Amino acid sequence: MPNMSPKKNAMPSQAPEVRAHNFDEVALGYDEATALDEAARCLNCKNMPCVTGCPVNIHIPEFISKIKECDFEGAYQVINRSSSLPAVCGRVCPQETQCEAKCVRGIKGEPVGIGRLERFVADWHNAHTDGVADIPETNGHKVAVVGSGPSGLTCAGDLAKKGYSVTVYEALHTAGGVLVYGIPEFRLPKAIVKKEVDNLKAMGVTIETNVVIGKTLTVDELFEMGFEAVFIGSGAGLPSFMNIPGESLKGVYSANEYLTRSNLMKAYLDNPVTPISKGGRVAVVGGGNVAMDAARTALRLGAEKVYIVYRRSMEELPARREEVEHAIEEGVEFMLLGSPVEILGYRNPDDKRDPKNGTVIGMKCIKMELGEPDERGRRSPIPVEGSEFTLDVDTVVMSIGTSPNPLIKSTTEGLETNKRGGIIVEESTGATTKMGVYAGGDAVTGAATVISAMGAGKVAAKAIDEYLSK
Repeated sequence: MPNMSPKKNAMPSQAPEVRAHNFDEVALGYDEATALDEAARCLNCKNMPCVTGCPVNIHIPEFISKIKECDFEGAYQVINRSSSLPAVCGRVCPQETQCEAKCVRGIKGEPVGIGRLERFVADWHNAHTDGVADIPETNGHKVAVVGSGPSGLTCAGDLAKKGYSVTVYEALHTAGGVLVYGIPEFRLPKAIVKKEVDNLKAMGVTIETNVVIGKTLTVDELFEMGFEAVFIGSGAGLPSFMNIPGESLKGVYSANEYLTRSNLMKAYLDNPVTPISKGGRVAVVGGGNVAMDAARTALRLGAEKVYIVYRRSMEELPARREEVEHAIEEGVEFMLLGSPVEILGYRNPDDKRDPKNGTVIGMKCIKMELGEPDERGRRSPIPVEGSEFTLDVDTVVMSIGTSPNPLIKSTTEGLETNKRGGIIVEESTGATTKMGVYAGGDAVTGAATVISAMGAGKVAAKAIDEYLSK
């Protein structure tokens, strides 16, 4: 019998006052009984509207039906046909604006907890299998993938399933891209990412770390090494700044640097090799998911006060509602309708170095009001004259966006980019302006979601297969 409860089963989680002081995963996941109860809310609609909202086209009613039958491994195999990273997607994919937004149960109540069920299935599989996979029979073709983030791993996985010999080149010392350097442990445990990467390795995918394409090797050299196609999924790791006075002061970070130092370089340890500012009062400028991650990380690093400074209102805040709610519960204070105009600093008068090397002692801001909507339909913020105020902070984290690193473009002849630095591609295939080279994810779009990057990796994998099968 269907479960006609209008509300989805709540996700068990750590108490806010506890989790704000540790890096353990906040959400604890469904147990089998809860997963079965939630799966019973699915009506198994014939027209499957939820599937149309999924960027990687997971057959959602089919995997949920398998859960209802207690065939959890069967449910995983359904998901695995479309997604190479189910345990990741179940945690960080914004289902509320995608598959769950299309769920008919959401018309008169809450949609089915599709993401929570996907996480349950993936975690069950990882806990009950040895990770040994069947390596597909080789088809004799070689493909190189640049970047081991969500788009690169997805492209590699889809091609490996078709028998391609795939080598993934990662610039950092650990595979996973933004999944390991950008998303904190409390949202996405690194052991989960490692397990997903190990699953790909078990399928025959080779991963080479500490290789910077454009520096260690060029794209053209990859072709000379015998690769017949190249997929670029190098992400968008070049941070943006506001170009206001004081941004070069000690204690000012980009969110990329701040999170990478914490997530990948383990700056939370007592004697880290790569240190980071801990404690004190922290201002995070921006309102996206990355800003929430930075603010919540600051709390866990011992900050006594953390502010989110955002120039629009709560209604325009682009971060996921769940992440905003978690931040508020944990004690982050939101300074809305405000924007920095200067970062204030102090320099010891005995210090003869450049005065720009001073230390943050505060941030001068101005209040904003919302005017007419911009070209994207968002109301434009307008400074309110005479409304300046100062925040007493000693660390500032800028989280106002990123763009693709220009290194690959500058070392690859025939690869065209747009004015924002994104690689120009044919939308339906991911093909770039250079023959045999495909691209997807943040390297094309700029900073976006994990699942959209995965969708781009799938599109490119299909196109590469068609290109090399001619």
